[in-house]
Amino acid sequence: MRNLSKIGKKINSKTGKAIGDYNLIETGDRILVAVSGGKDSLSLLRILSELKKWAPVQFDLFAGHIATDFDPSNDTLDGDLIEFFEKLEVNYHFGRIDVLDDQSKTNCFWCSWNKRKKLFKMADDLGCNKIAFGHHKDDIAETILMNLFYNGQISAMNPRQELFQGRLTLIRPFCYVEEELLNAFAEENDFGRRVCECAFAEFSKRAYIKELIRQFQSDNPRFNIKTNICKSISRVKDGYIDLKEESL
Repeated sequence: MRNLSKIGKKINSKTGKAIGDYNLIETGDRILVAVSGGKDSLSLLRILSELKKWAPVQFDLFAGHIATDFDPSNDTLDGDLIEFFEKLEVNYHFGRIDVLDDQSKTNCFWCSWNKRKKLFKMADDLGCNKIAFGHHKDDIAETILMNLFYNGQISAMNPRQELFQGRLTLIRPFCYVEEELLNAFAEENDFGRRVCECAFAEFSKRAYIKELIRQFQSDNPRFNIKTNICKSISRVKDGYIDLKEESL
């Protein structure tokens, strides 16, 4: 960890705890890190590349970037990512997909679904048994509220999720890391100039929920609102949820 700052070491500590709690990384794993070009995925790759140097388990690390015709990865971003990957000495692979319809439109679901499908194919081609996403604690809290408000269900992003009868596992090593820490880490590592963000992000439901949580936290500083939201998933009191769906 000599190459990590104080902030980096704090992120590394939280990441290590998540890996231990959920058994996210095991000896022999081949892990594809989904790198969008944003601060969270760049931070994840940096932390995991440092972890690989001293962790007691041996694993292989790959970086995968998927560009679309909606917001294509230009030569500048590709060049920055290649420079970043090579500096970390991580094997990298690029993919491209089309998500626009005949009217040159798309939506969040269709874009993310096709990106994930391409990542699954990339992982299979590389012989990777795990894909790591840069979703952090804030993302998880926001997802819980989004599913509750907009889908009428209680569900979240799992730190570890097995797919295809266990042949592929999705992992989220940053599940204990708050976005504020990652913002600081990205700033001191100059990740801002590489950031590639979704064009819908500023106007999305997630942006609204993020602001709602921020406001709740600001109005109630004695409570850790994000932690309470995340913990609520595992603190269900069966005796208080006997409301029948058909009666609503």
